[in-house]
Amino acid sequence: MDFRPSDDQRALRAGMRDVLTSCFPPERLREVLDGGGVEGAATRELWRELGDAGLFSLRLPEEEGGVGLGLTEAVFVFEEAGRALVPGPLVETYLAAGLVPGAAEGTAVVTALGRPGVVGHLAAADAVLLFDGPVVRLLDAAGGAGPGKLEARPVRSVDPLTPLHHVLRLPRIPSLAPAVTADALRLTREAVLLTAAQQLGSSARTLEMAVSHAKSRTQFGRPIGAFQAVQHICAQMLVRTELARSSVYAASLTITASEVSGAKILADEAAVRNARDCLQLHGGLGFSWDAEIHPHVKRAWWRVQQWQPVADAEEELAAALLRRAENCSSEIANFPERAV
Repeated sequence: MDFRPSDDQRALRAGMRDVLTSCFPPERLREVLDGGGVEGAATRELWRELGDAGLFSLRLPEEEGGVGLGLTEAVFVFEEAGRALVPGPLVETYLAAGLVPGAAEGTAVVTALGRPGVVGHLAAADAVLLFDGPVVRLLDAAGGAGPGKLEARPVRSVDPLTPLHHVLRLPRIPSLAPAVTADALRLTREAVLLTAAQQLGSSARTLEMAVSHAKSRTQFGRPIGAFQAVQHICAQMLVRTELARSSVYAASLTITASEVSGAKILADEAAVRNARDCLQLHGGLGFSWDAEIHPHVKRAWWRVQQWQPVADAEEELAAALLRRAENCSSEIANFPERAV
């Protein structure tokens, strides 16, 4: 079986990179950062551009106005979004396509919450998906009513492009949050995997920046990439990225809980450690506000806490290993003795 991306999948990834370069180039990222970020990160203009490009309607069938592609193709697209540091609740709005009017077209901004805690872009959201049961509940947050309906208070965010609110409890009144027809468990796994895909894209981008800088930056009359210590750092960054890539791509085919959890762990590690190593190689320049590196560090830190934090992912993997061990023990116990 050939697990390499097909020609169509490569074309999709290349086309989405071109689209994102056009609608959210580094210059636009800089404008948002210089403008203070906050709610400007998820502007309606950007959302409409992404909707027109088909980013949010990938999962919908063609008869419903979608593209009709699978989760594997969505992983490629969200990898590119992570590479470009596109801000806003991309995964949540993608999941809401077909559930929330306007989500597929990019005319509605949707965020999501699975349990009390921190949620991003709540004040800018038109709707909130509540993953607190077997089916998804929908909370109308039009007009910036989300913080009031959820009794949420704003909290300081490590990422200037991700405004945060802290929610103490989820609403239990059915009229406030009616259930919509959607499998919460399935959508949660997709959300974890697509978040991992964004982490993968970020790790690949910081690897590119590190290698480029190692080639161009000179010390003692030589490019710093000629020094073995720098080469080792770049090699470790490459290994992390490719391990995460293999895991994320494989999980997009199986969608099992253990595979998705493993992909999230590896992608989180690749994104955070690659960003830190990239910053180290850039030295003092990496800490400057004009550098592209520190937004990758901060976004990676935030995504580590999204959907499935590392501790939860490790618990899921441990449970899967225990189940596998119990099954193996049972099979061995029931295996008939070999005749002599």
